[in-house]
Amino acid sequence: MLTTITLFTLLSGQRRWGLAQMGTSPSTLKKVAGLRFFQLLGSGAANGFGFLPNLDRYGFLGVWDSAEAAAAFFETHPLWADYERRSRETWTAELAPLRSHGLWDKVNPFDYQPEDAASPEADGPVAVLTRASIRLRRAARFWGYVEPTSRALAEAPGVQLAIGLGELPLVRQATFSVWYSAAAMQHYAYRDARHREVIQLTRREGWYGEELFARFRVLSSRGTVDGKAPLRNAAADAPAR
Repeated sequence: MLTTITLFTLLSGQRRWGLAQMGTSPSTLKKVAGLRFFQLLGSGAANGFGFLPNLDRYGFLGVWDSAEAAAAFFETHPLWADYERRSRETWTAELAPLRSHGLWDKVNPFDYQPEDAASPEADGPVAVLTRASIRLRRAARFWGYVEPTSRALAEAPGVQLAIGLGELPLVRQATFSVWYSAAAMQHYAYRDARHREVIQLTRREGWYGEELFARFRVLSSRGTVDGKAPLRNAAADAPAR
């Protein structure tokens, strides 16, 4: 099995088409051979974390029966060819889950054993995905903390990419980040005061009706986000020891 995530930025004039795909593409994706789980995700302003939507940027998350099934989709499927034709840039990462807990639409799509599970977690870059279904009565409280917390994440030493994504505006939100190493990610998670405060508040005040946390090893990546290739210069960007 294999997990992939793709970020794509639409060409000028494609906003109406891109927004429409959030409603029309799932019926096609449900029929794709080897695609076990998928989500089409929107994004917000301010690198995905803003209150207002970014109608130029979207994400596609897939969990596949095999790497071959994923390759067949990205290389030959007409729907994906249409996405690429209408995008000015795309970035795709192949991921292997290291650990995950929680649920996404009542399932944990990343609860599987990668073929190379014996590889050490600390080797190379890692990615983190957090997803939550926010209780409506807690949405204002949640968004009041998003901006300062996301700024701290984007500026953390060792982070190569951080973006906010979501299935539905305001109430179904996800954060995806890529790090130079597991050590860099853990340094932020355990030592950033704003991050710790938000984690404590979510538990104490019951912000989420459903949530999931997953950590992955990044197997490969290709393409660009905002003209840059995440991880291309990861070694140079690594925080000083």
